[in-house]
Amino acid sequence: MTSSNAEFATRVLDWFDCHGRKDLPWQQAVTPYRVWVSEIMLQQTQVATVIPYFERFMQRFPTLMDLAQAPLDDVLHLWTGLGYYARGRNLHKAARLAVSEYGGALPETVDDLCTLPGIGRSTAGAIRSLGHGLPAAILDGNVKRVLARHEALAGDPAKADVLKQFWAVAEAFTPLQRTDNYNQAMMDLGATLCTRSKPACAICPLQDSCKGLHSGNPTQFPQKKRKSAVPEKSVRFLIRLNEQGQVWLEQRPAVGIWGGLWGFPEQTLDAPLANAVEQWPAFWHVFSHFRLHIHPAIERVSQDKTPVVNEASGQWVTLAPPPAALPALGLPTPVQQLLQRLQAQLESEK
Repeated sequence: MTSSNAEFATRVLDWFDCHGRKDLPWQQAVTPYRVWVSEIMLQQTQVATVIPYFERFMQRFPTLMDLAQAPLDDVLHLWTGLGYYARGRNLHKAARLAVSEYGGALPETVDDLCTLPGIGRSTAGAIRSLGHGLPAAILDGNVKRVLARHEALAGDPAKADVLKQFWAVAEAFTPLQRTDNYNQAMMDLGATLCTRSKPACAICPLQDSCKGLHSGNPTQFPQKKRKSAVPEKSVRFLIRLNEQGQVWLEQRPAVGIWGGLWGFPEQTLDAPLANAVEQWPAFWHVFSHFRLHIHPAIERVSQDKTPVVNEASGQWVTLAPPPAALPALGLPTPVQQLLQRLQAQLESEK
């Protein structure tokens, strides 16, 4: 490490000692497992959103073995509302692989960690440094932004050659001592000071050496992705109720949108509807790559004449009166919201 790189790390660590976040739930009773779960949950999700999910997850699955032995439905149930459900599926799959391939513990090397589903190079570096206390660089979105501005790194980091340059800078700056504190500090800097818009450059510990700041326009780094038109899709959610007040739910295929979660049968909007259907107002649900226009329709059916789309992958679910909890299944957020509304309507009809 050069003297300038060492000075960079020293300034970052000095700032962390005074201002870094040290009271987050996953920073207490630190284990590689707790770090791993937090890192997966924090992908594309705000810290404030993650905290209650992390705490509930740890209460139900306090160890990697507990997670590996649990049914996937239990995992996805606790993931409901957190979004990006492939993260939850991969977490469960990786826990089982860690048991079968690594003796029930997360490995220490970046290469070995990257063999587990859902763990990339940066997440592996976080687990190794924050969880195992061993040196490794990270390059999440916050760190990428800090380095891009400090070094005035041009180009789109989504491109392989540019990303390679980012990694070279990240590894050059990462110290061999106190790597855990340094990596946490870099994430904190990006989250609290070196933000996407209106960065707090005046109180940044790196302002003297920041090339992006000295350029007069630090927010030009890193290069922003061009926004493309967001596709829109429409679908009808068919909410089937039987005479016992039970609702029919089907488990979705393991891959694709909401893979492995439970929901209502779906139809195109031009599919014929029964005369007795009650239609609720349509609403939008926004994904990262498209918007879904959901049209809920309630169909009340007789038990002996129930039109079921796929008996092998569905079940009748009893809805207890509110404020009772919904069934312990993995549910997409809009399905959860519709079930809660249905709970309230059935209670009001009594």
